[in-house]
Amino acid sequence: MEQYDVIVAGSGAGGLSAAITAADQGLSVLVIEKADTYGGTTARSGGWIWIPNNAQAKREGIQDSAEKARTYIETEAGNQFDAARVDAFIENGPKMLDWFDRNTEVQFTLGSYFPDYHPGQPGGLDGGRSLNADPVNLKTLGKNADRLAPPIPEATFMGMMVGSNRELKHFFEATRSVKSFGYVGALLARYGYEKIRYGKTQRLTNGTALVARLAKSAFDRGVEIRTGTPLDDLVVEDGRVTGIVTGGKTLKARKGVVLATGGFPFDMGMRKKLYRHAPTGEGHFSPASPTNTGDAMRATAGLNAAISEGYKHPAAWVPISLVPRKDGTQGTFPHFVDRGKPGVIAVLKSGKRFVNEANSYHDYGEGLIAAHDGNGPAESWLIIDHPTLRYYGLGFVKPYPIPLGPALRSGYLKRGKTLRELAQAAGIDPAGLEKTVTDFNRNARETGDDPEFGRGSTAYNRYLGDPDNKPNPCVKPIETGPFYAIRVVLGDLGSFVGHRTDASARVLTEGGDVIPGLYAVGNDAASLFGGNYSGGGITLGPAMTFGFIAGRHLAGISDAA
Repeated sequence: MEQYDVIVAGSGAGGLSAAITAADQGLSVLVIEKADTYGGTTARSGGWIWIPNNAQAKREGIQDSAEKARTYIETEAGNQFDAARVDAFIENGPKMLDWFDRNTEVQFTLGSYFPDYHPGQPGGLDGGRSLNADPVNLKTLGKNADRLAPPIPEATFMGMMVGSNRELKHFFEATRSVKSFGYVGALLARYGYEKIRYGKTQRLTNGTALVARLAKSAFDRGVEIRTGTPLDDLVVEDGRVTGIVTGGKTLKARKGVVLATGGFPFDMGMRKKLYRHAPTGEGHFSPASPTNTGDAMRATAGLNAAISEGYKHPAAWVPISLVPRKDGTQGTFPHFVDRGKPGVIAVLKSGKRFVNEANSYHDYGEGLIAAHDGNGPAESWLIIDHPTLRYYGLGFVKPYPIPLGPALRSGYLKRGKTLRELAQAAGIDPAGLEKTVTDFNRNARETGDDPEFGRGSTAYNRYLGDPDNKPNPCVKPIETGPFYAIRVVLGDLGSFVGHRTDASARVLTEGGDVIPGLYAVGNDAASLFGGNYSGGGITLGPAMTFGFIAGRHLAGISDAA
């Protein structure tokens, strides 16, 4: 029978952080991964982590503190605030970041002007807590490169990965800034060379880069990542978790098991139970890893493990447009940035707006659920005029000079010479859309304000907008045809509901007792934020921090250093 000190189920940021930390203390570690590639949803993500009071922010002169961070999280989490876990996160997050920076291949760069999603809340900041994984070359993984999970194809530019930190801004400015044009030109030239020589890009960014850096650090410490190996069950002896079952085979773990399987985005039963906009489980779309099907919850079902309840929202909502692919399938494009650009609004089938489009993707989803309220599919449309579309792009549609023809022919992009014609093409109420745009344009022209929803009123809104658009970086009229629409539906980036854990990441029973030998991190653990999405990286930041805590605790170290 195979035996290890630690078995980690899942190969995303949380699982790999636990594996690296435990292995660094001399423990033998096996990581099992259900998919045929490693990286999970982390590899499909933007690669951001949210770590308050971090050293990089301090060097930038940003004034943060543990007290501010605690106040912010407590405000966001409400009655789901878990003081012990939050304090452990705030204390150990900066230590985790420094430890990985000093001892591993993992590197991050501060998005110094990337605000919290609700910066006006007590303790919120206009920037300094979100960091993005640095790019890395695929070749650093050597023989393990082919097993790295790829990014979502729709999130690349013709197969080239684009960093979601400062790099993305260069792409938006490429046709109107000499510096950005040169920067993008150099990246395209490099991509072309790599495509010819290697058949695919070698430069990894975002979540794919984060996984590559974590995996390299794990391999360097002798950790095996065994793909195509699901978590079927847990082995329990005398009340202690001592191993796992996979494919009918038992693997023993002398110290413990870490659950990091990615939550339940594709568990239809959990969708039916928790997603009120998708009572049948259908009509909801997720760019998360399709193998995230709630395996950890099923494995702990007989252990009286406590699952978080009463969260404001059970998952991290994100607006999604469905991109037709040549093979007949549909890709998922998450709308992170484009909604905040001036000259873009979102409407319902009635033609009415329902949300501040420049708020976070989760807040957009929250607004869509409230507006939909169980009546028909949770869908909306992003509306834009021709000059704005060609200037910024929208969704999977890239700005000039990339042609519009393919998106129009596939039906992804709807067009009309007039707003009424566009409404008829998209299935929107024509009178409602005309009135909405007329009202929006009146305020945009006269004052640059959005009195209905307050676009541009927060630092995060303005970050998504265009600073060159005066007086409001998020507001300008929609007036020059032809006009365009993209249908947007609701998806999620991962689940918030998960196992209740203590400050050491150990899974708890319904009575609050520790289940010996069992830990949970990432989306297998309950979110710290009570069903709110509070900043860029609030999933991966705690995932890595509690992975770090769990790895050290398994090695007998109760205080992080």
